Amino acid sequence: MRVSANSFSDTLITQLGNLAVRQTRLQSQAATGQRVRLPEDDPVSLRRVLDLNSEFRSTGQYSRNIARQLELAQASFSGIKGIKTLSDRAGEIATQVDDLKSPEELQFYAKEVTEMIKQAVHVMNATNRGDAVFGGTIADRPPFAMTLDTNNNVTSVTYQGNVSLSETEISEGVTLTTQTLGENTTGAGPRGLVTDSRSGADFFNHLISLQNNLLAGNIAGVTSNRTELANDESNILYHISSNGAIQARLETTDAMTRERGISIEAQVSKEVDADLSQTLVKLSQTQTAYEAALQSGARAMNLSLMDYLR
Repeated sequence: MRVSANSFSDTLITQLGNLAVRQTRLQSQAATGQRVRLPEDDPVSLRRVLDLNSEFRSTGQYSRNIARQLELAQASFSGIKGIKTLSDRAGEIATQVDDLKSPEELQFYAKEVTEMIKQAVHVMNATNRGDAVFGGTIADRPPFAMTLDTNNNVTSVTYQGNVSLSETEISEGVTLTTQTLGENTTGAGPRGLVTDSRSGADFFNHLISLQNNLLAGNIAGVTSNRTELANDESNILYHISSNGAIQARLETTDAMTRERGISIEAQVSKEVDADLSQTLVKLSQTQTAYEAALQSGARAMNLSLMDYLR
């Protein structure tokens, strides 16, 4: 096979160019520690990395959603615990009242119950980051409004929220809410904390009834209040249990999400990070090959007709 002089020089230039490109790529890998930086470095690996990065961003958003829901759950629990404390005291008063109590003692109890109602309204109007906790999706106003008579006794407490709760995605295709409704009389959907028609809970009205019976000295009425308050307490305990279960679920999901994020980071590293020891060996080999190509090319290009006549 005949080889022209031009073909030799063209081949040499091409080979030197390829070696220079390879040397530059290996030097970049050694300096940055990354094997894949551009699409042409490894298109298949880059595609996998892009998919993994997208999933990693999703896990980050899920973690933020979970953190927010945990914050709301803890805010709800604080309110539920406050209502439970008031419910316990109301049950104690209803149990202690009997025919042996004097009218003055009943008045003292009535005054305490009145203050308990006011405190319960304050608890149920709690906010988190400026949003009402127990008003459903109506977050820009207090969920409960209280009416007083001329003697500063509570005559009614009205719910101003709704029975809808916003849900947040905590993992792919999984949504939940950690909010607690203040009241639900529809017979469907989430249970209300202070009022729920299915459980017989009607905490504010039961407290108002207890207040009025104490003011009137109606011992029989106070006795009936005990059963009503027991229903309220049972409903409050349901919410305590439900809140605890949701917080446990969120914490478990958060741990799994964080573990997935760590796993994704490891996978991305495996795809794009360079093996430094192997890279340095390849770089040394490429540099040696480049230098050898330069030397052999220089010798070949320096040959003349006189070299053949010797």
